[in-house]
Amino acid sequence: MPRPPTSEELLAEGESISVEGWDFSWFEGRATEERPTWGYSRLLAERMATATAALDIQTGGGEVLAEVPQLPAVLAATESWPPNLALARSQLEDLGVTVVEVLDDAALPFPASSFDLVVSRHPTVTRWDEIARVLQPGGTYLSQQVGAGSVGELTDFMMGPQPVNQARNPERAAAAAGAAGLEVVDLRQESLRTVFNDIGAVVYFLRKVIWIVPGFTSAGYGEQLARLHQQIQTQGPFVAHAQRFLIEARKPY
Repeated sequence: MPRPPTSEELLAEGESISVEGWDFSWFEGRATEERPTWGYSRLLAERMATATAALDIQTGGGEVLAEVPQLPAVLAATESWPPNLALARSQLEDLGVTVVEVLDDAALPFPASSFDLVVSRHPTVTRWDEIARVLQPGGTYLSQQVGAGSVGELTDFMMGPQPVNQARNPERAAAAAGAAGLEVVDLRQESLRTVFNDIGAVVYFLRKVIWIVPGFTSAGYGEQLARLHQQIQTQGPFVAHAQRFLIEARKPY
């Protein structure tokens, strides 16, 4: 029987994997996260199939959009992080998607009423005013977002107890959508069991999802990672809970 990897080997492995894009396939066998019951990819495919002009905001590496089976005739995507921007262009431009570099909190570089569908999966910032502006009357915004305190158990383990940023909750998102003149037609929230089987997976996750432990480095959190490794060895996988909500809003005619 092969010996289990040491904590040093796990740390090195977690540090060695590229964090470009939003492909989480490396986690197979190392970490798991329940998926929301509403099925964002299915909803996205349904909405795209009937759209004529669509925009995907903060597309990441374009992985989710590239899997949509039927794309509208006009489709654009925005991304702010240069490595993801390059990846998105390589994946999407051959599909006829225009990929534009736009900062997450910036105005959208499109004329008013350009799209009948705007989508966004896990945006860091939601510019409701800009979404309302670029939507055509009768157009739809569909978004799956990260809720308040997502994976908070891991944040607290690494940093000590932290206040939860209540700005990221569905009620506030619905209020902001309404203030921008949109009508919320669907709003759902779920807490999803997230399991880490080793600290290599934790390191990779914290390098990739940088807002869970801001400023994370393996060296800077060496003591906590050593404690976590010992805990996993003696008590089993580390369990946290990801918070997700779905919001769909429509621009009135």
